[in-house]
Amino acid sequence: MNTFCSSSLLASSFAPSLNITTPSFSKSHTTPLFSVTNASVTIQQQPKVALIRIGTRGSPLALAQAYETREKLIASHSELAEDGAIQIIIIKTTGDKILSQPLADIGGKGLFTKEIDEALLNGDIDIAVHSMKDVPTYLPDKTILPCNLPREDVRDAFISLNAKSLADLPPGSVIGTASLRRKSQILHRYPSLNVQDNFRGNVQTRLKKLNEGVVQATLLALAGLKRLNMTEHVSSTLSIDDMLPAVAQGAIGIACRSNDDKMAEYLVSLNHEETGLAVVCERAFLQILDGSCRTPIAGYACRNEDGNCLFRGLVASPDGTRVLETSRVGPYAVEDMIEMGKDAGKELLSRAGPGFFTS
Repeated sequence: MNTFCSSSLLASSFAPSLNITTPSFSKSHTTPLFSVTNASVTIQQQPKVALIRIGTRGSPLALAQAYETREKLIASHSELAEDGAIQIIIIKTTGDKILSQPLADIGGKGLFTKEIDEALLNGDIDIAVHSMKDVPTYLPDKTILPCNLPREDVRDAFISLNAKSLADLPPGSVIGTASLRRKSQILHRYPSLNVQDNFRGNVQTRLKKLNEGVVQATLLALAGLKRLNMTEHVSSTLSIDDMLPAVAQGAIGIACRSNDDKMAEYLVSLNHEETGLAVVCERAFLQILDGSCRTPIAGYACRNEDGNCLFRGLVASPDGTRVLETSRVGPYAVEDMIEMGKDAGKELLSRAGPGFFTS
């Protein structure tokens, strides 16, 4: 059963005319379609065949990212500005369907991308828009990811009705999150807090639970709140020193089939090189660690004041009792940054010791 939602193209047919009814047309770009009904020929409207079909999850944030992609494509390619030239297709993923369990318990990797990748490979969509932090380190065969849009703010936002920061929360306060990375770093600094790691749902759902008193606070990616124009909910923003972000947090990646030169050409024109290089560095780090979905991992690469790449990486035990960190500085160039990420991953893998990533 297909998991994507789209409109089927009407099949066209033609028969000798007897009585012709011509309805009024809107100004949209449409093509007349002839069909036979009760011995008469009726002219219907056929939607314009899209030049690009964008596949995305259906959450408000995912749709905001898809529309951002659409606007950038239109701004760069005039032929895509015509009505109907770009179609957005919503695809329900495993991660969207199963909300009753922690992500770690239902597979972790690929939960928000698998069905979208399948639609891409099946030819049901032409490009796939992903939050890069959801994308596994290995892309599916016959797909490429030639584009990262400019990265948003990578920091995490603290949200609470009664406190301005984590430090203001009284002992025993319940914090809701779906991220083991956030849970471990919170508990490392504030072991007296109660962190629940099955606080699932989109941004709006989590804020509703917070308002209902299910939890006293939550942490969300500031990037998503900015893209949704919902920063008024932010109580404070955590520094990188207090909460190292997830690998590729705040970055949007756009994939296409490896044999689709036209789509690749469109996407390359939108690629933000600085973001793409940072994401490559961070994903190289993650790939070396290849932690289980139960392993808290954080990594962040950025350009420092000297124009070089500064990379910081972290692994932790889920309860926050053990946190290992490392950093690297090197040229802001692809090969150097890949090597930095890999080297940092190897160091933490060695320091963590046997069993750390499988416990």
